[in-house]
Amino acid sequence: MRQLINAALAHTRTTLLLLVSLLLAGITAWQIIPKEANPDVTIPMIYVSLTLEGVSPEDGERLLIRPMEQELRGIEGLRKFTAQSSEGHGSITLEFDPGFDPDTALTDVRDRVDIARSELPSEADEPRVFEVNVSEFPVLTIGLSGQLDTRERMTIARRLQEEIEGIADVLEVDIAGEREDLLEIVVDPLVLESYGVDFDALFNQVSRNNRLVAAGSLDTGAGRLALKVPGIIESLEDVMNMPVKVDEDRVVTFGDVAWIHPTYKEPEGFARIDDQPAVVLEVSKRAGANIIATIGAVRERLAEADDLLPEQLRFTTILDESTTVENMLSELLNNVLTAVVLVLIVVVAVMGWRMALLVGLTIPGAF
Repeated sequence: MRQLINAALAHTRTTLLLLVSLLLAGITAWQIIPKEANPDVTIPMIYVSLTLEGVSPEDGERLLIRPMEQELRGIEGLRKFTAQSSEGHGSITLEFDPGFDPDTALTDVRDRVDIARSELPSEADEPRVFEVNVSEFPVLTIGLSGQLDTRERMTIARRLQEEIEGIADVLEVDIAGEREDLLEIVVDPLVLESYGVDFDALFNQVSRNNRLVAAGSLDTGAGRLALKVPGIIESLEDVMNMPVKVDEDRVVTFGDVAWIHPTYKEPEGFARIDDQPAVVLEVSKRAGANIIATIGAVRERLAEADDLLPEQLRFTTILDESTTVENMLSELLNNVLTAVVLVLIVVVAVMGWRMALLVGLTIPGAF
């Protein structure tokens, strides 16, 4: 050790150059290193969501929870099993032993869910399996509020969703309060009766004409060519021009007995900000991305779009994790600077300025 110290003292320029290089490398690493408020900890939990519209909590437990429960209980490493049933929905939370392999557990759960899917009612939606991951939680939540038409507000929210998801460090953007698009068919019973068309026949006509029929394959001698009979409804005109009944020399189309107008499904919840209707954009970042830089890029994208949006629309920041991270970093830097100043004061009084400067540099150099 003494020889190393003597060599450093004998080559002062090299030692100082090495010290400056280390400090510059540390400053660069400080700028680009990911900054997080919460560590990326693997949580030993997997969530299974089951949906059957209109089912009661009691029937949901019998039709959704129990068939899935019997299949999932046999998974290796399962520590705790929790199930809940509500109107139209059932959920199962699986908690595994610490130190579990998340990839293996997720694969096992998905395999068991696929097996139990055959025992669920045919009307039930496809079960969804989620891994509880802290890094996927929203880091920025922005509300869009104002006296706008529902369609205009949803159009703006989806446009902003596409713009923000174009940022490299953004994982996804969810729209809380989003309403699913729906085409509502309005049928006049008097018109149906005048044409002698039954409502069930009208419904079956639409369902039968919205199918893709496989017609086998054709062997051309040089290979096989798959054949299909296209019958998928692709546009509103396809529905309105669909023949319903032939009355002598006249063809009664769907547009003669009904009309369609776009709307939305019934809302399951409401979002309001300052007594104004709103939707909320929840932004999640990719694992390892710098949270401060990511949120800064999102705010720049919103600022660019602000000039193109209606004056009635107002942005409200509900959650901003970058503020928490910046406060934590500010406290850390303040503590480091306080320690450096205290050490300098003590060492200056005992050993002088040169030794105090050397000791003071070792503290940020260690970071």
